[in-house]
Amino acid sequence: MHFITGGAFNGKRAWVKEKYGLNGTWFSAYRDHQLKADIIQIESNLLVLEGIEIWLKELTKNYDSYRCLEIWNTTLNHWLTWEKADVSRNLVVVGNDITKGIVPMEKENRVWRDVTGWAYQDLAAKADKVDIIWYGLNQTIKKTGDEKL
Repeated sequence: MHFITGGAFNGKRAWVKEKYGLNGTWFSAYRDHQLKADIIQIESNLLVLEGIEIWLKELTKNYDSYRCLEIWNTTLNHWLTWEKADVSRNLVVVGNDITKGIVPMEKENRVWRDVTGWAYQDLAAKADKVDIIWYGLNQTIKKTGDEKL
């Protein structure tokens, strides 16, 4: 799995398209796609999941932080199972970094920010590669020997 994060409107989507091309399945929370745990029927070898922070925000509207993270980790494990079922598969997960800056005053936004930070820690821990994109430039902050890229 390749986890990509960075600021909003900093070129993550363009960078992913340049690196991986357009031949794959792309689910985007920014285009109102729903969070999908069951992706077993995906037949392409590339799966891009974009807008993780939006899907996490939806979870925080309905569940407490602990339940959000349980759902998140179950979903993440399903995605990893899909990727590991075939060595030619690549899972790319993209999310805006909303954890920097001023802490929100509203409780629901603080919870969203916290859950997103914890979820991104889970993503980074399980990812083979992690890149941060700022102004269209990537910085690799994690790369294991097992990554397929």
